[in-house]
Amino acid sequence: MASVHSLASTVNQRVADALSAALPEAGAADPLLRRSDRADFQANGILALAKKAKANPRELATQVVAGLPTGSAGDVIKEIEVSGPGFLNITVADRAIIETLAARAADDRLGVPLAEQPGTTVVDYAQPNVAKEMHVGHLRSAVIGAAMVEILEFTGEKVVRRHHIGDWGTQFGMLIQYLTEHPHELDHKHGGPEEGEAAMSSLNRLYKASRVLFDSDEDFKARSRDRVVALQAGDPETLALWQRFVDESKIYFYSVFNKLDMEINDPDVVGESGYNAMLEETCQILEDSGVAVRSDGALCVFFDDVKGPDGKPSPLIVKKSNGGYGYAATDLSAIRDRVKNLGASTLVYVVDARQSLHFKMVFETARRAGWLNEDVHAVQLAFGTVLGKDGKPFKTREGETVRLVDLLDEAVDRATAVVREKADKVGLTEEEIVENGRYVGIGAVKYADLSTSASRDYKFDLDQMVSLNGDTSVYLQYAYARIRSIIRRAGESKPTAHPELELAPAERALGLHLDRFAEVLSEVAASYEPHKLAAYLYQLASHLTTFYDQCQVISADNPPEVVENRLFLVDLTARTLHQGMALLGIRTPERL
Repeated sequence: MASVHSLASTVNQRVADALSAALPEAGAADPLLRRSDRADFQANGILALAKKAKANPRELATQVVAGLPTGSAGDVIKEIEVSGPGFLNITVADRAIIETLAARAADDRLGVPLAEQPGTTVVDYAQPNVAKEMHVGHLRSAVIGAAMVEILEFTGEKVVRRHHIGDWGTQFGMLIQYLTEHPHELDHKHGGPEEGEAAMSSLNRLYKASRVLFDSDEDFKARSRDRVVALQAGDPETLALWQRFVDESKIYFYSVFNKLDMEINDPDVVGESGYNAMLEETCQILEDSGVAVRSDGALCVFFDDVKGPDGKPSPLIVKKSNGGYGYAATDLSAIRDRVKNLGASTLVYVVDARQSLHFKMVFETARRAGWLNEDVHAVQLAFGTVLGKDGKPFKTREGETVRLVDLLDEAVDRATAVVREKADKVGLTEEEIVENGRYVGIGAVKYADLSTSASRDYKFDLDQMVSLNGDTSVYLQYAYARIRSIIRRAGESKPTAHPELELAPAERALGLHLDRFAEVLSEVAASYEPHKLAAYLYQLASHLTTFYDQCQVISADNPPEVVENRLFLVDLTARTLHQGMALLGIRTPERL
């Protein structure tokens, strides 16, 4: 189905046409339309245009108004007034609001257009380390990345998911050597929901034991270093043992992502090791083209604006003087692979803000090498730190990083208690209480993260997250469930649009906000800012609350067409909430 023009874009076009007619020399003029408290919209563009054309802004505004038909049946604009030095306050017709929403409701995609020229975006997110516990720091990359993947796909972009897991490096020498000498350390019976925990506990045990030995036994340390050489040389026995660590870790990762209600597929997991075969060639290309130069035996890329504390240039080291490769070699090889083999037009890295300098240097190096250019660009979607209630980085009482699984389990426990309190009223079964508790708990964690601008740090406060009041996912989930309950009660009455009706102020406000959904998604997809979608949905639920307070939906006092029109409005609100929350990775239970 064709996309639906929003009221804002229709009004914008009408005013732009009237502006061009009144001031032909201005060409295609932008009316600078925005939402307003005084009317539905305000156009502010006339002042700048009048100044440029040395015209009187109020006179120009009056001319524009004269060229705009208003108030006639079937027209979008109901009335316009010139205010101040030449602003236009514009009110749209009630009929236009309902007709536009009816067109949205008739479409499965709620009138959201597909991108005209979609490209291929590779999103690099959720990057845990093999043989290491996932902690609260891994949460943001996973949650923000998964939301961006869904949003970009919904707008028609081809998205390739990439989980760049830490599965290579010198620590594997120590781990593999220990496993060679204690071959049964990773044995456990797989099966059942505990298998993720079992996998992690055996990896933890082995990691700690091998670290103690490495730090205390010089012979073991020497054997471990030899093992690194064997691993890098591709020795089959060493690679087979390394693969066991990767497989064991994946069992654990997938169990955590499953808890997060997030799907991660094997082909999307391409760790550091996936680029090993390209590293030497990457270094060769950079050296041959003069992008990288030898400095004290290492292969480096220098930048005018990057200096160390001593004031000397601080380079990006691609290859160390001992012949080992730095992270940069892997990251640059990944860019080559993603551009050449996956055909990416955009690379999005959902990575901690503390790595911003590294990625700035990597992207600039790739640009100098010609892998990034006018047609292919890379963005770091940098995120801030998760803080405790005290505003300091989130740690346990013992000062250790908080395990992600513990956090998710606690969120689900708290949410289940909240659901249970209200369960009798709705008549939920024990099975529904448990399932909804999971959706509410995991939704609370995701929403708290996604409703904060990614670049800012945010406080992890479970009490606030599962609160029924305020800007929380529970508030949105209850808004959705409430509408579903009204629609079930309505029974025979169908949600039917009635454009001929006059709308109450709360109906108009809800309707105008519903019409902005496509516009918001387009903005979020372009700027990689999922918090703007969360803000839109929260405002939608708030408009809904005001609407409930001021307009009864099902009432014997209302004429049937008013009931039908209000059912139509709440039904479209429910569909918009459901779609918007799904794009953030959050479920909306039918009954709560």
